[in-house]
Amino acid sequence: MAKSTVLIVEDEHDIASLIQFHLAREGFHTLLANSGRQALETVARSRPDLVILDIMLPDLDGLEVCRKLKRDASTSAIPILMVSARGEENDIVVGLELGAEDYVTKPFSPRVLLARAKAVLRRKDGEPTREVSFGEALRIDPARHQVLIDGEPLDLTLTQYRLLHFLAQRPGFVRTRDQIVTAVRGEGTVLSSRAIDVHVAALRQKLGGWGDLIETVRGVGYRLTADKVGSAV
Repeated sequence: MAKSTVLIVEDEHDIASLIQFHLAREGFHTLLANSGRQALETVARSRPDLVILDIMLPDLDGLEVCRKLKRDASTSAIPILMVSARGEENDIVVGLELGAEDYVTKPFSPRVLLARAKAVLRRKDGEPTREVSFGEALRIDPARHQVLIDGEPLDLTLTQYRLLHFLAQRPGFVRTRDQIVTAVRGEGTVLSSRAIDVHVAALRQKLGGWGDLIETVRGVGYRLTADKVGSAV
């Protein structure tokens, strides 16, 4: 992990320098961008392992940068940790819906930011390798970090992929929202029920005709329909 490269996208110099100082002290290689367009150019050129992305930026805001990165197949797997001075739930939900892996609100403790960054990178590097199939048409391939429908890869965010894979590990078993949060984002992360529901709704939409694989268990959480799951390797 010490060799990981982190792109810090922040237009406030003092905050950017603070984040850079603490990351460098932990052995991370850092890159800086002070605008949305510069962030996109840097990602295209350097392919960082993690992007710490402020929402309030000149030219393109952080939400638009996140949207562009997650829609591009060549950059969609790069995890994004969003930073916002606006702690309103709506801003957080929008960022998560666009595919951000986690968020921190300003003012933040550098220790908290570091812990969140390390947790995101651990999850990125420690993906499980157990393959799961749904009949013959839909397959989760962790080795390639892909979900395929009839052999064609599905365009999922990192969080959506992890959510589906987590549910698929024990089809028929109900997973609470807290269990889902821990599985896809790590222990100690706090997300509202609405945020989890947003991720599930987006995943169902992308699965199309397979969306009903994910069942809502009212008042508890979600489960994968057991009778539609095929072989697991």
